[in-house]
Amino acid sequence: MSKELLIEALNPLAAAIAPLALEDPAAARAAVEAALPFGGPAVAAARAAAEAGARDGWLLPREADGIRFGRVVKDLCGLSVDAVLMDRPGPRHRHPLGEVDLCFTTQGDARFDGHPEGWVVYGPDSVHVPTVRGGTMLILYFLPAGKIEFLEA
Repeated sequence: MSKELLIEALNPLAAAIAPLALEDPAAARAAVEAALPFGGPAVAAARAAAEAGARDGWLLPREADGIRFGRVVKDLCGLSVDAVLMDRPGPRHRHPLGEVDLCFTTQGDARFDGHPEGWVVYGPDSVHVPTVRGGTMLILYFLPAGKIEFLEA
C-alpha cells in the first residue's frame, strides 16, 4: 500500500482532529472518539494502511535506540502526521499546541503511557516521555502546526 493511500485514509481523521480544542484533553478525546470511533471504519482504514506501510518498509524508514519512526505528511489540515513503532520509552518532549495520538497494538498487551490502544490526547504545553510497555504499538501522532519540542532527559 502506498503513502498516498495512507494520506487519503488519514484525511478524514485530520479534518476531524484539526478543529478540536486540546486545552481539555479528556473532552477532546471524547470528541474525537465520538467523531471517529476507534472501532469504526475510518480508523480501521487508517490502521490497515499504516500497518501495510510498516510491513512494506516505507512508513518507518528511520531508527533510533530501537524505535522506528517516520514522517507521513508535513501538513494535512494544519497537522503534521508522524508514525512510530515502539516498545519502550522514547525521547522526552513538549507539545506547544498539544498532540492527538492514534495508538494500535501490534504485539502483546501494549499500553502507551498507561493507555490501551485507541485515542490519546495531550494538551498544549504538556511534556512527557512517551512510553510503551507490555508489547509494541504503532502510533500515529497528529501535531497541530507540526509543533514539537524535544527536551533533555
